[in-house]
Amino acid sequence: RVSLSLQWNLVCDDDWKGPFSTSLFFVGVLFGSFISGQLSDKFGRKNVLFVTMGMQTGFSFVQVFCTSWEMFSVLFVLVGMGQISNYVAAFVLGTEILGKSVRILFCTIGVCVFYAFGYMLLPLFAYFLRDWRTLLLALTLPGLLCVALWWVIPESPRWLISQGRFQEAEAIIRKAAKINGITAPDVILDPTELQDLNSQNQQVYTILDLVKTQNIRTITIMSVILWMIISIGYFGLSLDTPNLHGDIYVNCFLSAVIEVPAYIISWLLLRNFPRRYSMAAALFLGGCVLLFIQLVPAHIRVLSILLVMLGKFGITSAFSMVYVYTAELYPTVVRNMGVGASSMASRLGSILSPYFVYLGAYDRFLPYILMGSLTVLSGILTLFLPESYGMPLPDTTEQMLTVKGLKYRPSPNSTRVSRDEEEHPAILKSTAL
Repeated sequence: RVSLSLQWNLVCDDDWKGPFSTSLFFVGVLFGSFISGQLSDKFGRKNVLFVTMGMQTGFSFVQVFCTSWEMFSVLFVLVGMGQISNYVAAFVLGTEILGKSVRILFCTIGVCVFYAFGYMLLPLFAYFLRDWRTLLLALTLPGLLCVALWWVIPESPRWLISQGRFQEAEAIIRKAAKINGITAPDVILDPTELQDLNSQNQQVYTILDLVKTQNIRTITIMSVILWMIISIGYFGLSLDTPNLHGDIYVNCFLSAVIEVPAYIISWLLLRNFPRRYSMAAALFLGGCVLLFIQLVPAHIRVLSILLVMLGKFGITSAFSMVYVYTAELYPTVVRNMGVGASSMASRLGSILSPYFVYLGAYDRFLPYILMGSLTVLSGILTLFLPESYGMPLPDTTEQMLTVKGLKYRPSPNSTRVSRDEEEHPAILKSTAL
């Protein structure tokens, strides 16, 4: 940001343009979160993943040659759209193509830990590459390596089945079985089931289906609130890093390092314990710790930093788990839209988070009090969500788990277990990657 300010003389009356550029990136992320789910549900997880990945890499590369702040900011919006779109598409694709045990490993260790490693590399690169153009180029070029993954990553069999493309889905499942050394049965998808699914999938699903029935509407509202609060806490603590005592590069690195054990803990919790209790515990930890910071004497700065990092640990763990939890609550037909809408709410939280940090100019503890209180309240809200631990992924809205305390009677024709996972759980276990 300092380098950009010097490049285009963003000082005095123009000093607002620096943070505004960051806000524009999150605006792009907001729009990307809104459209990525619908595009992915319509055109496929794989297609949207690679198109938006190219979008992010391409526009980031063009940014290196920007000649004005206005040009840079407009491109930053497009980069934000591409970044979140490929992230959500990749997450949902991995969720749907993997078996239950591997799915949790992918969503926590596979996605989040490598995100933390990239986060740790950022201050390291920034320390040695002080010119913003060189830094941006170094962070952009690795995206070109992802082109080769087109021939490795398959489309989601669940999405193909939801579109009535049964032969393509079966071919991917058989290939996964072969890679795993498993002999696939002669009949993977029952003809009767295919006929039922084919008739069900004539319906076109839109974003309105996320609020169509009382049950899915309640889950959507609760997910939106939950994601927004978690995002405020996560990005608020991340943006507050420069305000901590000590070297800014070291503090940023420590803020990234604390995420690694947070993701590992979240993986262990998701693997062995119910979702809502694990989420609530992480949120209560993060929220309560932030509330305790105001009680620390001013001269014990190390303890304050320790509590901030512990709060970041709890909120990061919850951020990791909420992706898995949300994906398991929504049915296949609207899963990507559900995660995308929740992610959109998360972006609203990220846009608001700088204002929470700004309140520290009036009272140093006010941001922690607000973020801590909201985080504790979100932990209470989590306890009312249905439990998805040990349950198969729902394929239709009738198969969705019911919100606690909500009276809802599923359709008599609905079934709780999709046959492909009940009879052949090992077949989808491979990444086929």
